[in-house]
Amino acid sequence: MKHKWKGPLYSLMVVIALWEIFAFIIDRPIVPYPHTVFINMVKIFEPQIKIHLIYSLGRITTGITVSVLIGVPLGYLMGYYPKLDKALSPLVYFTYPIPKLALLPVVMLLFGIGEISKLIMITMIIVFQIIITARDAVRDIPEETFHSLRSLGASRMQKLTEILIPASLPELLTSIRIALGTAVSILFFTETFGTEYGMGYFIMDAWMRVNYLEMYAGIVTLSLMGFIIFAFIDFLESLICGWRA
Repeated sequence: MKHKWKGPLYSLMVVIALWEIFAFIIDRPIVPYPHTVFINMVKIFEPQIKIHLIYSLGRITTGITVSVLIGVPLGYLMGYYPKLDKALSPLVYFTYPIPKLALLPVVMLLFGIGEISKLIMITMIIVFQIIITARDAVRDIPEETFHSLRSLGASRMQKLTEILIPASLPELLTSIRIALGTAVSILFFTETFGTEYGMGYFIMDAWMRVNYLEMYAGIVTLSLMGFIIFAFIDFLESLICGWRA
């Protein structure tokens, strides 16, 4: 476990060192030194940042949960039933490449600028990757595996728990990790509209007030939030997919 964290720790040290050098070269308030940002971040976390972080974390985790609840069953059905896959695949392939940010005005016109539109945008980023990953994972399972369980009289639920879920889970977690970066970016953008809470709002508000220390504190906090979610998915994979190692 200690060796696993050496890489991220070294990377963090390199980023901070480069930031320190860049701040020294620029020598202007628009690029504050990292230690001043970290000190200010600790100072304002409880009274200011905490509430915004809670809102952002709630939105991104809800979006992931909704995407899994929609994408996994649909992907399994498409992978298990070829006729359903032929009917739905063209729709998925047509909508998946569309830049989701371009749909933000449409989503806001239909659902308003509140929480629902933000959740829909995050879900649209993640759900398509989960659908395609779940479908392909099911398709890649050798048919002989299902024959073996059928010969033993296995029910559909047993096929799901003994074959489909174990075979697809590592790939599903990987797809969530890949989509997470884009989802956090969309979260930041949507939080600049129709809300007073969220890290996106906090960062832009600090920028408008020309408070660069708070702005950078918000950026670092948002980055740490994404990293923690990413690390949690890694931990979850090692916990429930230990056989893969």
